[in-house]
Parts: sequence; structure tokens; C-alpha cells
Amino acid sequence: MSQAEFRSRARRLRDARRLVVKVGSALLVDAKSGRLNRAWLESLADDLARATRRGQQVIVVSSGAIAMGRRHLGFANERLRLEESQAAAAVGQIRLAHAWQELLEARKLAVAQVLLTFEDTEERQRYLNARATVNTLLSLGAIPVINENDTVATAEIRYGDNDRLAARVAQMASAECLVLLSDIDGLYSADPKVDPAATFIPEVREITLQLESTATGPVSGVGSGGMSTKVAAARIALAAGCSLCIASGHRQNPLKAIEEGERCTWFVAEATPVAVRKQWIAGTLKPRGRIFIDAGAAAALGRGKSLLPAGVARVSGGFERGDTVSIIAAGREIGRGLAGYSAADAARIAGHRSADIEALVGFRGREELIHRDDLVMLRERAE
Repeated sequence: MSQAEFRSRARRLRDARRLVVKVGSALLVDAKSGRLNRAWLESLADDLARATRRGQQVIVVSSGAIAMGRRHLGFANERLRLEESQAAAAVGQIRLAHAWQELLEARKLAVAQVLLTFEDTEERQRYLNARATVNTLLSLGAIPVINENDTVATAEIRYGDNDRLAARVAQMASAECLVLLSDIDGLYSADPKVDPAATFIPEVREITLQLESTATGPVSGVGSGGMSTKVAAARIALAAGCSLCIASGHRQNPLKAIEEGERCTWFVAEATPVAVRKQWIAGTLKPRGRIFIDAGAAAALGRGKSLLPAGVARVSGGFERGDTVSIIAAGREIGRGLAGYSAADAARIAGHRSADIEALVGFRGREELIHRDDLVMLRERAE
């Protein structure tokens, strides 16, 4: 495949409204010294700044905390017990966060640290809270730097690698593109270090059992992920409508290199994140409640607007925030959506202006009862 063809595929990176970039430990931290690869990280920060200047919202999933903390605690390169890894993460995380803050703020970019566990992306309310935090940070122009919260996660409830965490973050944020920067330039038909006949795979549109069988374990002694975790991450990302790129980070300005035609592997999503989300909403077999709206609200929804409390006549059911509800107008279901409030709070704000929400429920929530991105009209389901 020519460089021009790789450059054409890289439009998925440039055109993404939301971009997630995962950085592996082997790129951030020198395996021998345990020190930050600062010059390389400076070049990546330049790439992130360039992406934000052209209007993209960027999330970073950063490995490296344990790798950085090992040196300061005197751990050699032996395999660490869970509690030792957690101690190393506690020491390394503060140094890693400081490095990101220093480099991004030098480029006039606000930066925020977000630590997540497996449970935060699996348990519904914690997922919604994390999603709201990330969305708010992005809307305010900040770059969230996310890592697994290794200091509190147990062996049973942790990802153990940031590839799959990055995919869940991309899913959570409805990102269109996820880039996994690693120490290998993409996916091969076999391990190229073992099989000299291994062929490079530039594009994947379906993850098959045969494809998964080509994945190998970790390719470095620093990180915890390998090709198998990257293929697992790709499965999560594609299901969420997010295209995923596996690319080598072993050069300066790695994102710019991808855009200019550097060889990499693209896992191509066939649908957009919004379309996938709406398909999931429409496919809910049993909504948890019903929201009855007036004719004016029904007309507004038909024009692609969000559902505001002012257009709601009453609610029924025992739904919680984030549950799927039916939208009823003139006695029939016209759509479904994800509730932005619980049934109790929705009943309190029904018929009122969005400006009155805080006084009615005691906190400043979102203006919409159901946001248009979380809403499916019945005609959309028919299509």
C-alpha cells in the first residue's frame, strides 16, 4: 500500500470531532532508566495542540504511572505483586500528571486528570457520572488525561491494560476515532519477530476468530498490553461506531506522521457513534417509564430538537437517570430516549422552564430532559 493510500485513510483522524489518543508505557518511559521520554512527549503535545486548534476535542489515555513509580521505589524489572504495582502507581501518577500539565499548559491548553476503574465504566450511575465529567471538560476546552486508578482497583475489577480502557473511554465519549500509539506499527498475520513471512494488515473491517488468533502477548517489558488487548479494544471501539488505529509511536510527532502517510493499521467502523447509540436506544425491549408531552414539544422533537421540561405534561414509571423511556404524544409512542433525570425529579420539573430546574430539584442539572443525541423518533427506527 502506498503512502498516499495511508494518508487517505488518515482522514479518519483529521475529521474526527472527538479524538482519543492512547499512549503506551514503552513510549512514555525509558525501560532502562525509568525516566520520562520528555523530548518525544513534547512532540506529541505539539500534535495534540494542533488537533485542538483545528477544532477537535481531544482525550488522552496515558499509561506510565507504574513504570515511572518503579524507579523511585527501587523496584527492578521483576514482576510486581498487585500491592507493589499500586504503590508504584501512587508514586508515578503524580509525576506523570505533572508532566502532562506542564507540557500542555505550555501550549495554552487546559488539562485535567481523570482516574477510572473497571467498575466506573461498568456500573450505570458511575458510568453516567464519568461521562458527564468528560463531556463537560471537553465542552470547556480542557484535555482530559485518563488513566486506570491502579491504587484502588483490585485484581478482579481492573482492566490491567489501557488499550481496553481507552476503547471504553472512546465509547463513553462517543468519539469517532481512537489512536493506540504503541511500539509496533500495526497488525500482522503473525508475529513478525518470530515469522519473517508475516504480512502487514493495513485495514480491518471485521474482527474474525482467525484475526484474533494472530494476536500475540506484550511486545515490550514495560507495558501490560499486547496485540491481543489491542484487538479486544478494536472490538469495543467498532461496536461503538469508533474507528481505531494501531500505530507506532517510535518517531517524533506521531499523530502528524499518521496524517502524512506513516504505515498503520485501521479498524474501520461502519457506523457513527451517534447512529450506534440510537440503534441501541431503539432496540430497548422494555423502556423503564413513559414521558407524556404536549403538541408543541412533539413538533419540536420532529424538527430534531431536544426535549425540554416545559413540554412535558406528566411522567410515569420508576426510571432512573440514564434509563430508556418512551415518549408519548396524543396517546401514542412517538419516540424513545435516555432520561436525563430520574422519574421523581422529572415529575418535579415537568411543565417548567429549564431555568427553574435548580430551584425545583436542589441542584443545577442539564437543561434537557432528553438530549437530542439520546433520542430516537419512531420514523428513525423505521428507517
